[in-house]
Amino acid sequence: MIAGIIFDKDGTLFDFRASWAGWARAVLAELGRDGDHATALAVAMGFDPGPGQFHPDSPVIAGTSAEVAEALLPHLPGLSARAVALRLDAQAVRARMEPAVPLAPLLGALRGRGLRLGLATNDVEQAARAHLAAAGIADLFDYVAGADSGHGAKPGPGMLLDFAAAHGLDPARVAMVGDSTHDLIAGRAAGMRPVAVLTGIAREPDLAPLAEVVLPDIGALPHWLDRLAAA
Repeated sequence: MIAGIIFDKDGTLFDFRASWAGWARAVLAELGRDGDHATALAVAMGFDPGPGQFHPDSPVIAGTSAEVAEALLPHLPGLSARAVALRLDAQAVRARMEPAVPLAPLLGALRGRGLRLGLATNDVEQAARAHLAAAGIADLFDYVAGADSGHGAKPGPGMLLDFAAAHGLDPARVAMVGDSTHDLIAGRAAGMRPVAVLTGIAREPDLAPLAEVVLPDIGALPHWLDRLAAA
């Protein structure tokens, strides 16, 4: 029943907290003039540097770098939103991602089922490709798009629909797998099957109303696919 899967990146392929806390600390070190200023920037980002925790409403979780830049801009006089976003993107390219599960064997097995695999992230495409390459999985994806790739950002369905069109897939036979409500709303808007995972910040009560199924992580996808095939 499923011919393709399009994944979110952060909180889905990669564990959100383990991956993006380091990025946030690097941003604070670069942009903060002193301790008090860095604290103000952290509050604007919805980030607590001590435990490395993000507030559930943090723009970092599902927003674009432009949206994070807008949140920081009141604390960065003299800088434009574009200049701040570029610095955030540069740090993102260098950020070290921590896989949510062993990715190469899982994605290889999914491709072995004949599935097309795509990635749709609100990160920039350059960072997404860098993260996939660093994880050794870039060649397992048929499609990669970011918020700057020309198809809009989630929760809009543009990237998802472009993936389906590019590979001749019926959206109804594509699963959108993500860890945020943005992902699931985008999947529904594209006419895809929304699948939630719990490796991001959002919890099951937030995701379940929008999802066909809630999985602990993407490692559970083969079992879900087997259940669909047996139904």
